[in-house]
Amino acid sequence: MYQDEYLRCVDCGREFAFTAGEQEFFASKGFQNKPNRCPDCRAARKASGGGGGGGGGRGGRAPREMFTATCSQCGGVAQVPFQPRSDKPVYCRDCFASKSSYR
Repeated sequence: MYQDEYLRCVDCGREFAFTAGEQEFFASKGFQNKPNRCPDCRAARKASGGGGGGGGGRGGRAPREMFTATCSQCGGVAQVPFQPRSDKPVYCRDCFASKSSYR
């Protein structure tokens, strides 16, 4: 049903094979588009974190923005991944870990 097809990489310009097996795999996953990059350029893009798509991990994403706040328990500096509000307590890492209700 599928036959090997030769495509040109948009990054390096080299010709690469889009094999019958790869075409079958793409079809089984519901992919509608053919690959634009050769396997080497795909691997390089993935390794550099420049690839799109979902999946686990945080690869390719910008680092999480952290906010500085004053710990409600000890008064020390706390770094938190959310914008603190005045109506909610904020705890530093040590105080948060020591609170038995959060374990």
